[in-house]
Amino acid sequence: MVFQKPGPARFCEAECYRIDPASKKVLCRSSIGTNLDGNGEFELDYDYLVIALGARPNTFNTPGVPEHCHFLKEIEDAQRIRRSVMSCFEKASLPNLSEEERKKNLHFVVIGGGPAGVEFAAELHDFIREDLSKLGSPNLPKRSSRDGIDVKTNFKVVRVADNAITMLNSASGEVNVPYGMAVWSTGIGTRQIILDFMKEIGQVNRRVLATDEWLRVLGCDNVYALGDCATITQRKVMEDISEIFKVADRENSGTLTVKEIKYVLDDIIERYPQVALYLKTKQLKDFLDLLVESEGDAAKEFIEIDIGRFKKALAQVDSQVKILPATAQVAAQEGQYLAKCFNRMKICEENPEGPLRIRGTGRHRFKPFRYRHLGQFAPLGGEQTAAQLPGDWISIGHSSQWLWYSVYASMTMNLPTS
Repeated sequence: MVFQKPGPARFCEAECYRIDPASKKVLCRSSIGTNLDGNGEFELDYDYLVIALGARPNTFNTPGVPEHCHFLKEIEDAQRIRRSVMSCFEKASLPNLSEEERKKNLHFVVIGGGPAGVEFAAELHDFIREDLSKLGSPNLPKRSSRDGIDVKTNFKVVRVADNAITMLNSASGEVNVPYGMAVWSTGIGTRQIILDFMKEIGQVNRRVLATDEWLRVLGCDNVYALGDCATITQRKVMEDISEIFKVADRENSGTLTVKEIKYVLDDIIERYPQVALYLKTKQLKDFLDLLVESEGDAAKEFIEIDIGRFKKALAQVDSQVKILPATAQVAAQEGQYLAKCFNRMKICEENPEGPLRIRGTGRHRFKPFRYRHLGQFAPLGGEQTAAQLPGDWISIGHSSQWLWYSVYASMTMNLPTS
């Protein structure tokens, strides 16, 4: 997708197979058309590049997985899974099959017990029990209870064949499980183009791209990354502790007063979110309470500390640095944040709105990205959903299902789409 201001965006249906940060080009190949020379490859120049390539399913190099398992990643995966389910029922309805062969065709295996795997198993259960049962399939068990899902824990899949999955357990050893369809949902891996790009910019021995708090890729200019292909490397307070002290010590006295601390307090909390998290875990009201705690019984208004005691007070703050999960909610918020930054780039160049620069002068152009967790839902099938909302509010049942319906309806039915 190419933006040129002013003007509309331009979409190119092609695969990007290499990013060249030195010449600011992306190298692409089209699968739907070629030029007069019969070559479908082309280059795109960029001033700013946003990498949002997501990730690939992680097979952990398990033999047979790419050949025999379905994945839960793309729209095409869902279409293939639906066709496979229908095909399994068609096979099971053939009159010349034995009961054992019929059970094998109707045995669906989901490998991976994360949110995606659990939700898929629940939705598949409902699809079979509610939708396919209306077709009058004679192969469906008469029971309508939910004991058709058998959960296996402490097993490792060691290989997948075309008709059976081999699992390993420390107690029972290897176990072969026949199946009609297998779905692999065990986490995400890094796309090859990202691995190649990380080598070019010196980010070696990493799983995903490292960015700063403004989503800028570390090691190259004007390149941003978001979503599952990247992670934010939060700056540590103790890495900048001496510079923070210098910025706050406006009178160059070698000590900090309450007035000087308050001058940089908001910028410190905005630049280093782990400070606020640490205060919350310690049940402290504000930053000054943290300094009071390190100083004993000293009153807030009389605090005056040197660099040594300042370091002591903040020594444990970086223990609250968090890595954001690879979820759609994180990626969506990152995309909204980056779009806002690009739209306000000219304004913020003239009037920076970010925190004070700890290493340097002036302010950062933009406020750093901050993830706001809005909760999560996990449909369990049978018109039941598990919900976890901010404030540690947890609910499971029909009411959570309707809440899930309303949230997703509000996300899909807005003015542009309606």
